[in-house]
Amino acid sequence: MAKLVINNRQCGKIEPEVYGHFSEHLGRCIYEGLYVGENSDIPNVNGMRTDVVSALREIDVPLLRWPGGCFADEYHWMDGIGPKESRKKMINTHWGGVVEDNSFGTHEFMELCRQLGCKTYVNGNVGSGTVQEMSEWVEYMTFNGVSPMADLRKKNGHEEPWKVDYFGVGNENWGCGGNMTPEYYANLYRRYQTYVRNYDPEKPIKKICGGPNVNDYHWTEEVMRVCFDHTPKEAHGFMDLLSLHYYTVPGDTWEKKGSATDFDEDVWYKTLGKALYMEELIKRHCAIIDLYDPQKRIGLSVDEWGNWFDCEPGTNPGFLYQQNTIRDALVAGVTLNIFNKHCDRVRLACIAQMVNVLQAVILTEGEKMIKTPTYHVFHMYRHHQGAQLLDSYLTDSGFTGTKEHTVPELNESVSEKDGVITVTVNNLSATESKELEIVLTDGAKYEVKEARVVAGGMKDYNTFEQPEVVQEKEFTAYKLEGNTCKATLPACSVTEIRFVKS
Repeated sequence: MAKLVINNRQCGKIEPEVYGHFSEHLGRCIYEGLYVGENSDIPNVNGMRTDVVSALREIDVPLLRWPGGCFADEYHWMDGIGPKESRKKMINTHWGGVVEDNSFGTHEFMELCRQLGCKTYVNGNVGSGTVQEMSEWVEYMTFNGVSPMADLRKKNGHEEPWKVDYFGVGNENWGCGGNMTPEYYANLYRRYQTYVRNYDPEKPIKKICGGPNVNDYHWTEEVMRVCFDHTPKEAHGFMDLLSLHYYTVPGDTWEKKGSATDFDEDVWYKTLGKALYMEELIKRHCAIIDLYDPQKRIGLSVDEWGNWFDCEPGTNPGFLYQQNTIRDALVAGVTLNIFNKHCDRVRLACIAQMVNVLQAVILTEGEKMIKTPTYHVFHMYRHHQGAQLLDSYLTDSGFTGTKEHTVPELNESVSEKDGVITVTVNNLSATESKELEIVLTDGAKYEVKEARVVAGGMKDYNTFEQPEVVQEKEFTAYKLEGNTCKATLPACSVTEIRFVKS
């Protein structure tokens, strides 16, 4: 029997922003998914879908990133303000070749975040934009006084400035954001971030520097070196986080990434193995950051992560629409546990993407809406937001898999908030349930406050005809005695057990 040992030693705060989301002008994420316009027959408030916003509020969305993604580095913010009938129309050359009418712009994004009750993460344009453009956008959004951009904001109907919590200076500048070298980008970052000004010292903007793609450790090294050149002690003032992007792709090529719903056990384990690779990436990139910032003042922002499969047959290949199975639930659970365990550096993360794109938490079709298995994992894991990570480790836990691909049987993290200990543990086996003994070592007696599970067959998923095939359910397969809990974890499952002292 595997054993999970939980010590009462706190290891750092799990920032709520680790459970962030990403919304790009891509496919049906924003248009149809989040925003339908004020005149739509679909119920909405100021254009935002009532059903989607309500569902997202239930998972306590802490932060939303916008407008991209690759779209960010060809987005010119002035195209998306003012009367909608006069906003510039353009072709979205990155995603699907469809017309972008800019009816969802800065005001609409801020209104969406207001309805969600979440923090704002705005991504600026370095690839095709200017310093002046970025500077004026920040002024437009955040300046409370007399200035051309503040006056323009007021003219467009918003008297008070908004709060921009995070600002990304470019996106994937090693690729779609300009095909830059790390040294060139780092110098541009130093320049551009200078003009992302904090007009309100009480509400500072946290600046995010464009970091590496997957295992490009050279990028991390060069960007950190250049940004810390001459100002090793002050560099924290102009870089609050460094981004990292990593997608779990089970296929051998980007052209054949694999089906979201048609796969065998070998691909199941291959996918989970690639998801677990996130831990190595975090450790190795953070080791480089440690050389320049041993005080851990700069955080890691994993602001694009999740499964990337072949799009659903019959859909626009540029829309990246894919289904979402129990396999996605396990990848979400594994990844979030890894983020929790590395909360000393990982302080922000965004699953890609929120609605109708890649590993979405919600899918829509006209007026219909369904919650995906990934949604239910985020709903359970919301209890980790803002909690203190507790020291925990597994013993006597083996490996599971096929001849070609094996992974650890179990994956876990534990946190404590307001006197409640939350344990989230994943059984990665596609076929076998697992016995687990959970031991709380502080000597106190406990009772279970709540126990929930997301489980099913490895290829189970929800459809608009059958929206509740996979749901979050009560978990009862446990027995608690004093400070020890013995549980039987179903195959293909993400389980949460929450303890309080009796």
